Amino acid sequence: MSLIVLEPGIEARLVDLGRPRSRRFGVPVGGAADRRSFVLGNSLIGNSPDAPALEFALKGPRVRAECDVGCVLFGAPFEAHRDGYPIAVGRTFTLKRGEELRVGGTNHGARAYLCVRGGFDVTPVLGSRSALEPLKKNDVLPCHASAAPARYCPDLAASFDDAAELGVLPGLQADWFDEVEVYDRDFTVTPSSNRMGLRLSSEPLTMPEREMISEPVCPGSVQVTRDGQCIVLGVDGQTIGGYPKIAQVIQADLDALGQLRPGQSVRFVKVTMDGAIRRDRAAQVELREWALRLSASFDETK
Repeated sequence: MSLIVLEPGIEARLVDLGRPRSRRFGVPVGGAADRRSFVLGNSLIGNSPDAPALEFALKGPRVRAECDVGCVLFGAPFEAHRDGYPIAVGRTFTLKRGEELRVGGTNHGARAYLCVRGGFDVTPVLGSRSALEPLKKNDVLPCHASAAPARYCPDLAASFDDAAELGVLPGLQADWFDEVEVYDRDFTVTPSSNRMGLRLSSEPLTMPEREMISEPVCPGSVQVTRDGQCIVLGVDGQTIGGYPKIAQVIQADLDALGQLRPGQSVRFVKVTMDGAIRRDRAAQVELREWALRLSASFDETK
């Protein structure tokens, strides 16, 4: 019982909430690039928040069901069809045995998740079911036979603005740079961006006449390369780096990194530590409440 990959799409891979205790071994956190969408998609289909799901970027996969499978697509508003009939992102459906699900592209945001009832049945590695490699044609995604009651919650839909603002705290080397150069300009996401990091383009920052040794970095670290351009590390970013860190994207805005697409405009906004903590706590409370409400309401539909 499984889904068969007919076309893998772009950067499609199985993910969960990642490997939080692996960084001391030099292994990235990994997991879903947009955890909010991942958790809400799982909750909408009646799964635990960390059930393995299929993440894809910019262009989705085409899969065929070998059994009936309850599904939902959640995240950016991708175009999708089930045997030629349109499927709305955020609405649960049952993919019947022999049917094909084709996910196209999106004009807003970058990533979405295919969540199946019960999650995909894959073996954990380092305590996580997140894959290190993208899917390939003819890969098999094992899952259990299931069905999904019709569910949709428009209040969950996220907004995807053409110009994004990311809250940041000063990085460890922030005082090496002119603050005006960082917070008084727009950056553009380049096509060379991926889950390892977003490469941004702008007028080059003025580089200091200084050298540094490599030191720990984490998702959201904003590094400045030797040519004066910025890289924002993603969930698959390395664990140490030798470029100066000019800023750190706050926890509450890390999910937004996963939805930024090439050509999109980005601006950094400085926040205080207290402000960053308040926003993070508020976001966690909201997500936890929605997950509980969706889980409880799914049980009532059985």
